Amino acid sequence: MSINLYTKRILKIFGIVILPFTLFDINTIDKLIKAEENFLAATQQDIFLYRQMGASYLCIASNAEVDFKKGLGIASATFANVITGKHGGVIKELGNESLSEKKLYNAGTFQIVGSALEICPESIPKKIKNDYEKRIKQLVKKAKK
Repeated sequence: MSINLYTKRILKIFGIVILPFTLFDINTIDKLIKAEENFLAATQQDIFLYRQMGASYLCIASNAEVDFKKGLGIASATFANVITGKHGGVIKELGNESLSEKKLYNAGTFQIVGSALEICPESIPKKIKNDYEKRIKQLVKKAKK
């Protein structure tokens, strides 16, 4: 009989103390999942911020003698990850289409190099600078058509 009484006490403690915490955790997880589904597209201001953060990182990394390609890769990956994670890969200016991380990475690389050329031109290798300027000329020429 003492086992039965002990079991009843355990069940009461479980029901009063532990069960509400369990339900609270499940409810919180459900709210987090729903919150993650409500992305807001990245605005021009968001893109500017992420681009400048990437360029700043690239300049600091270059000055700290981190390999340029590695620093640029990290900055570009961060740019893509933030837009994917915070905005669902959607950029307001481009409509409602969610861009792939690869497209965001490539766009980030191009934009970060452009900003870094303004912030710390001495830290950008000559080949990267020349490639960037060549690509800009191509884009300008294409836009005029």
